[in-house]
Amino acid sequence: MKKLINKPEDVVIEELKGIEYAHSDLVKVHYDPNFIMRADAPVKGKVAVISGGGSGHEPMHGGFVGMGMLDAACPGAVFTSPTPDQMLEATKAVNGGAGVLHIVKNYTGDIMNFEMAADLARAEGIEVEAVVTNDDVAVQDSLYTAGRRGVGVTVLTEKICGAAAEAGRSLKDVADLCRKVNGAGRTMGMALTSCTVPHAGKPTFDLPEDEMEIGIGIHGEPGRTRMKLKTADEITEMLMEPIIGDLPYKAGDNVLLFVNSMGGTPLVELYIIYRKAVEIATKHGLKVVRNLIGPYITSLEMAGCSITMLKMDDDLTKLWDAPVKTPGLRWGV
Repeated sequence: MKKLINKPEDVVIEELKGIEYAHSDLVKVHYDPNFIMRADAPVKGKVAVISGGGSGHEPMHGGFVGMGMLDAACPGAVFTSPTPDQMLEATKAVNGGAGVLHIVKNYTGDIMNFEMAADLARAEGIEVEAVVTNDDVAVQDSLYTAGRRGVGVTVLTEKICGAAAEAGRSLKDVADLCRKVNGAGRTMGMALTSCTVPHAGKPTFDLPEDEMEIGIGIHGEPGRTRMKLKTADEITEMLMEPIIGDLPYKAGDNVLLFVNSMGGTPLVELYIIYRKAVEIATKHGLKVVRNLIGPYITSLEMAGCSITMLKMDDDLTKLWDAPVKTPGLRWGV
């Protein structure tokens, strides 16, 4: 295992220290329990938006804390759910009096721990709503889930709901918006290589040099099928066609197209994928009106990509375009 780390058990805490040193103008880092919060939190009278999950998916979620996106993020150990006390303390820390939205990816541990935290927060008089993301079209059930996994759409919900909260919308409105975005988006991913969890010290799974896996999860969970390596255009078709057919998208729809690196795939390859994805979308009568291209929800150093499409309307487009200033995503400021 070759990694730029010291001791596996210190990875998360040392990462948090790095974030604190690098982005103290945007965020504050709380230790024991660990969470990242907006530097100006709590923002009085504003709905607070919180998410979290295992580390190793950076910049999700901690890199998306700041104006126009998340108020707090709770990092668990690598590929491990954060604990209820992390979410409870983060919820209390950023509660500005207008309620708190928890955005939860559909993984069994995340759901269980977020539910416990929400119940404890409600017992202390904080209004909490929770929305689960489950946009992965690859498999119905996975090693970590009952039902579809929450993946790329999570990033889009955090941006869009963060903008809505910043604009002063109510907790109910922001939660309903989150459900709308989750329902209007679909994702599918693939892997060329495995990744190595620091504590494990060896690759999560074995994938021969001449093979790839379609439909892989962000923790290395098995996908739909393993096959011999194909060209970029063939891979893009294997990802796009199930996405388009699942919602289903129809001719005339405006869409946001999000091509994401799993951590080990360079931008030059992502743009090759994006080029073909736009051509496929256009062939189906879809109009790509917004995009996001880069490593935003990663799986350590896994080589591979995911494609997410979100059906857009005027309100979603306005909220997507709204100013955002976080370590991992910023525009309009």
